[in-house]
Amino acid sequence: MNTALPLETWSPTSWQSRPAAQQPRYADPAKLERVLAQLGALPPIVVSWEVDALRRQLAEAEEGKRFLLQGGDCAESFSDCESSRIAKQLKILLQMSLVLLHGLKKPVIRVGRMAGQYAKPRSADTETRDGITLPCYRGDNVNHAGFTPLEREPDPELLLRGYERAALTLNFVRALVDGGFADLHHPEYWDLNFMQHAPSREAYQKIVDSISDALDFFEAISGGPIHETSQARFYSSHEGLLLLYEQSQTRFIPRRNRWYNLSTHFPWIGMRTAAIDGAHVEYFRGISNPVAVKVGASMDDAWLQALVETLNPDNEPGRLTLIHRLGAKDIERALPRMVEAVRRTGRRVLWVCDPMHGNTETTASGIKTRRFENILSEVQAAFRVHHEMGSVLGGVHCELTGDDVTECTGGARGLADVDLARAYRTTVDPRLNYEQALELAMLIGSQRRP
Repeated sequence: MNTALPLETWSPTSWQSRPAAQQPRYADPAKLERVLAQLGALPPIVVSWEVDALRRQLAEAEEGKRFLLQGGDCAESFSDCESSRIAKQLKILLQMSLVLLHGLKKPVIRVGRMAGQYAKPRSADTETRDGITLPCYRGDNVNHAGFTPLEREPDPELLLRGYERAALTLNFVRALVDGGFADLHHPEYWDLNFMQHAPSREAYQKIVDSISDALDFFEAISGGPIHETSQARFYSSHEGLLLLYEQSQTRFIPRRNRWYNLSTHFPWIGMRTAAIDGAHVEYFRGISNPVAVKVGASMDDAWLQALVETLNPDNEPGRLTLIHRLGAKDIERALPRMVEAVRRTGRRVLWVCDPMHGNTETTASGIKTRRFENILSEVQAAFRVHHEMGSVLGGVHCELTGDDVTECTGGARGLADVDLARAYRTTVDPRLNYEQALELAMLIGSQRRP
């Protein structure tokens, strides 16, 4: 039964009549209005034909013909808008995609959690230290991480700073891609200097050599370049958390006769804001971007089915991605029920595994971390369950960085809790470092089934 509201009842502001979770409270409404007016007049960060191209590729991933790699920081900071760091982030995603292409034998859709991931949902509105209570840090789009009243006060001007940095980041990524940085003929350009001593370097080099030899062979006998090998397409994504910001970049495209969120290609709804009667679901149901929802074991069948029916009422291919975040200990119990519940709606979705968020734990010294073996276990279980259920696992969604951090334990180098202090840099959630991310890609690449 279709319970979705007709699209004629939707507008970019209709979400304002619904309960809106995780929104900052601004002390100066007039200043907020001025900032939103400026944002609404600025050029879009992405364009509609890029969004439509991504939706077509995601539709192919639903059928098992492509694989989605979505990865990046848990929350970007404004200081991350620096050329070498952006290049490192792009490099690790390109490296992972090369490994997946080699192992899974299918094209990879590259989507970065970048160029806009400046806000994060929090479990509490306030934080207390030494008897002092202040608003929690909600990401650089909202306030500052420093623990003073001035730094923690939500500032509308930061929305403009976030727009600027998102545009600068994506502009640099596009320049790198257009300039040949992502040419599959030259994967050596993507190498990271500090991988010289990584345990996975030799295996990665064999993959590089194998793909380079294959390209040379097929282009020699065909007499021309192979489609899509000279330039890897790259898309951006972020959690569509701050609805006033998302609304300000929502545009009606007459030639498409549709509304698009042009702040990013691929926005998603997090678990904390996925209430079926909430503001986020109301906003997302009206935009024409491909959209995703994080889903977990706490969602019953009715909630999950209502999300699918509301966000993809016309059963449009490539429209809706469900990113399951269940944890290694719960995935085999919870995922079959979720797959069956969605199947009963009769609607298409792209299933993606987020092996990060269900596996967060705290060390004895109070540091948040994730264990690589749990991350890997959840991915392996996801492939197995989807295969057994006759469905397709079409991608992975990971928090990772191209930097040499120590935030997750385990992996080839066997990082332990005591190693975390060496380079623990995240302001929110722990990320896979470059070695762990590449190792995960190699292990995913080995999951290919006939």
